[in-house]
Amino acid sequence: MNLSLYTLAVVWGVVAGFVTRIRMLESDYRQYPTYPHGHVIHLALGLIAAALGAVAVPALMQKDYTAITFLTVAAQQFRDVRNMERQMLTNLDELELVPRGKNYIEGIAMVFEGRNYIVIFAAFLTSLSVVIFHYWWVGALVGLAILFLSGFLMSGKVIYDIAEVEVAPLRIEGASLYVQDIYLMNIGLEDNRKRILENGIGILITPRQASGRVTIGNVGQRQAILHDVSTILGVYRDTGEPALTPLAKRDLKDGRLGILLLPQEKDVERAVEIVKNVPVLESAIRKPSKMPKELRKRWESA
Repeated sequence: MNLSLYTLAVVWGVVAGFVTRIRMLESDYRQYPTYPHGHVIHLALGLIAAALGAVAVPALMQKDYTAITFLTVAAQQFRDVRNMERQMLTNLDELELVPRGKNYIEGIAMVFEGRNYIVIFAAFLTSLSVVIFHYWWVGALVGLAILFLSGFLMSGKVIYDIAEVEVAPLRIEGASLYVQDIYLMNIGLEDNRKRILENGIGILITPRQASGRVTIGNVGQRQAILHDVSTILGVYRDTGEPALTPLAKRDLKDGRLGILLLPQEKDVERAVEIVKNVPVLESAIRKPSKMPKELRKRWESA
């Protein structure tokens, strides 16, 4: 009886974990993971993670506590996967016309490591529910619930959640380029000035609160915005043209962010929507408003 029960627990745990990994696997405009080879790698790792989580329950029920050591080894292996993803994306980033940036790469690597742990957790809970309640359909319900919740773990904040995004005029005074009233850079050649005014799009990002002001001021977050727009709309530049480079600069007085975009396809409305939906990087999130009460009182009284 126990053997068949444990077998059902392992089978349903593996199924729930693997389906959860499929649910969280997606190739979007960033084209990562690549299809089909990148999918094969991550699905294989997901299957291994699901098997580890599912087998852990019967092993612990049989007081085989060496199963914990396997989970520890698996955690180290997934950490190595994170390092591998980071190294590979860093090497690829050197060949991008508009790089992702180190913060964006670290975020992608961290997500792929974290999702393997979610798979282990899903398989473990599903297997545990089958063993406790002695019914496979209970495990199926738990697996479906975790599958539903995994959708929320795939989502996070975007730029529009923390700031207003709008089109702003590009203007040149002498050799200086501005987005509205925010200075961007000095452009020496007249030909480059004309091409920027003809093909460029100015975007103004205004933070809604202090936390958003610090977040969009992060250099990695700015680079993520430029990369996403350039990936979707293309970029009007080639190697050896430093003047034709998308750029983001902030107003030091109020924290607004002025952005110069040079898309291959000049679609202003679409560019605004893309910027609004750029993910907020976890490494860029700051919450200065959450300072301890004692420090806040000292700061306000100073």
